[in-house]
Amino acid sequence: MNPFEKGRIMAYLRAPIYLALVLIAVTVGLFVYDKTLGMSAAIFVLIYALCVVVFYYFNRNKLTNEILDFAVNYGTVQRRLLNEFQLPYALLDDGSRIVWMNRRFAEVTGLDKEYKKSISTVFPMITREVLAKAEIGGDTFDIEIPFGDRYLEASLERLDFSSEFEERGNLLDVHIDSLVSLMLFDETEMYDLRQKFADQKLITALIYIDNYEETVVGVEDVKRSLLAAIIDRKISRFFKDADAIIRKTDKDKYFVIFQQKYLAQMEENNFSILEDVRTIKAGNEREITLSIGIGIGGSTYNQSAEFSRAAMDLALGRGGAQVVIKYADNVMYYGVRGREVERNTRVKARVKAQALREVMETKDNVIVMGHKISDADALGAAIGVYCAARELGKKCQIVLNTISSALRPLVETFSPEEGYPVDMFITSPRAMEILTPRTLVMVVDTNRPNYTECPELLERSNSIVVFDHHRQNNECISNPVLSYIEPYASSACEMIAETLQYFSERMEITNNEADVIFAGILIDTNNFLTKTGVRTFEAAAYLKRVGADLGRIRKLFREDMTTYKARAEVVRQARVYRNAFAFSDNFANELESPTIVGAQAANELLNIVGIKASFVMTEYKGQVYVSARSDETVNVQLIMEKLGGGGHFNVAGAQIEGKHFDEVERDISNILDTMIDKGEIVL
Repeated sequence: MNPFEKGRIMAYLRAPIYLALVLIAVTVGLFVYDKTLGMSAAIFVLIYALCVVVFYYFNRNKLTNEILDFAVNYGTVQRRLLNEFQLPYALLDDGSRIVWMNRRFAEVTGLDKEYKKSISTVFPMITREVLAKAEIGGDTFDIEIPFGDRYLEASLERLDFSSEFEERGNLLDVHIDSLVSLMLFDETEMYDLRQKFADQKLITALIYIDNYEETVVGVEDVKRSLLAAIIDRKISRFFKDADAIIRKTDKDKYFVIFQQKYLAQMEENNFSILEDVRTIKAGNEREITLSIGIGIGGSTYNQSAEFSRAAMDLALGRGGAQVVIKYADNVMYYGVRGREVERNTRVKARVKAQALREVMETKDNVIVMGHKISDADALGAAIGVYCAARELGKKCQIVLNTISSALRPLVETFSPEEGYPVDMFITSPRAMEILTPRTLVMVVDTNRPNYTECPELLERSNSIVVFDHHRQNNECISNPVLSYIEPYASSACEMIAETLQYFSERMEITNNEADVIFAGILIDTNNFLTKTGVRTFEAAAYLKRVGADLGRIRKLFREDMTTYKARAEVVRQARVYRNAFAFSDNFANELESPTIVGAQAANELLNIVGIKASFVMTEYKGQVYVSARSDETVNVQLIMEKLGGGGHFNVAGAQIEGKHFDEVERDISNILDTMIDKGEIVL
């Protein structure tokens, strides 16, 4: 539309307004000639003006659309080119309403060409917020849209129309700054090709029998081969439908290759092979469990194989009996139901003890730290490391930023008067000062970098050793020179006690050192009531032999009346959800160690008849600390993982920022409801 034609249309539209101005001038003249006649004329002009204003107000959008239609359809050539354009094309206003579409767009969408409703009624994914992302003069904005049995790509571009409606005065207030052009491309064939390519990608998987050695012990020689054959057959049968290649690399290890298209079916049945293998009985008393690590999304087959190895490390680090799928940027877990599989053999402990000794011998000094707000288990494990370093003549210092009231009696036993260095316990800033390239940083009782007393140490050190008994998750300490993570262990102190037995033939441990390590086992097992195994009692027996005394330990754990009352109050005001779960809030902020009170209260709530799991929430230093416990019928570790925490099957916790007690309790309740609906929890 040229400026002359555009001006002519606007002149026609403004004609009633010009006429109103003329009538007003005539009315003024009539008032001078005859007031009665002028009054009559004024009333007429007023009525006329009101009619004009009302007409323009209610028909402004219609006039705008007419102008747009005129602008779009102006010119026979332009109109035919747009309408016969083979690509589906449409114009949208800022309100996402369809202003115009060509014939091809109407055919693809099945709409009438006069359809003027919002584009989101056709493509729900194209909303006003999506349209707002298209900028004038910017690049096209593309979005994939599934439509029926096809896959379309919508290309959005904002067109500038402001100059087309600029007119001096603009008395009609008809103005449009921009429109959004929508062009559709049929990507169905390309999508199908990409899907076929993805489906045909090869996936590498590793399968380990978690407890092969422990299972075959006691099985008759004749039945051992039968047991192995049954396991092989079940694994082969499970992967038969996936047309997989299976190679047995060891008596308890398998390597599998299959196409990615079969993975969805395995995920759908939650990898039934895990439960199928548990049912095998061929002279074995123990249940057989498998760990499976699967790698997907590597740019090369070697990288996918590395992903499968990393997935297997995660599966074993979480206690086994599960499937871990490792993508390039994500990790999925399946079949996590049972408890960790206990191993009676100490071969691994002996190997790790020798490896730790070799690493320590090459370093000048050792810095050991546990998790934030350290407890007796973290301190006891750190003291065990101190004993090992002292045996080699290495200086060892323990990072301890906060000494709680419960921990203070234990720490005070290591005073200079007792022969210990003044700088045995240091803070994070001091640890950063003494860190050198020849310093060994050892982490105990946690494997998550953000949970340690000083995460900066891990970033600056290239010599890190991790000893922990918690299940691993996606966030873990990267590239340690030595990692010893055993989720089946009751505590980090149990692991350290085993390690000390093989660290040196003449290991010297004083009575108070043995007391603190023993105390760590007591706290994490709730006085040997939870998560104890044969090796737990063996470690306790060793500590007893080297001087641990229960009478001294009991005195170390005595608490004041305020703490005792606070714990009792938490138990008193507990709430029961679905007749099986106890929730309580710990408001004892005046205490020096409120989180310890919360953990103790969570243990006590399990003594109530009918309670399967307890959750105590404590607000401390701007965070909500959740202590979760169960009677071994509910996997609280899975629940806490969904909140960003972790732990064990029946002992877990989480630290949550930015939420109040009510919100955290609601989140946990929703998780419980979902798990009950899925059959993961049976009431």
